[in-house]
Order: sequence, then structure tokens, then C-alpha cells
Amino acid sequence: MGELSKLPNIGKVVEEQLNQVGITTFEELKALGSQQAWLKIKAIDDSACIHRLYGIEGAIQGIKKTQLSEEKKKELKEFYNKFKG
Repeated sequence: MGELSKLPNIGKVVEEQLNQVGITTFEELKALGSQQAWLKIKAIDDSACIHRLYGIEGAIQGIKKTQLSEEKKKELKEFYNKFKG
């Protein structure tokens, strides 16, 4: 387990996926952003769901995904709906 699994919402599996797509530090994750990080994971795991996207955003903000603002959730849901197909 590395640095990313210490973040909220990031477990072993998501950390491994982030590592597979070249994201190994919080700084890299924050610079890329949740949406781009999720797209990279989606490219290697078609089952990547909206909860993974929320989790990554929460990790960047340092909060649990359930604490994301309604506005942020709406923005992420609109993004997710464009790419879920």
C-alpha cells in the first residue's frame, strides 16, 4: 500500500488502478483532477462507476465522498453521464 491509499475513499484496488495509469502521488492526482483520473481508470476498467469518480474527487478534497457538495456531485454526474457508455 502506498501514499494514495492513505487518502479518504482510496482503497487498495483504486490505488492499484491509479498506479497502473501512472498516478502514484497525491500531487499527480490533484494536478490531473478527478475527472481525468477517472477517465484513465475507465480506459482500463470498464466497470468504473460514478462512486469511484466521487471517491477520487473526495480524496483530492480530503473528505469522504458523502461530504461532497451537491453542486460538485451534480457537476460530476453530468460528466459521468457523458462517458458511461
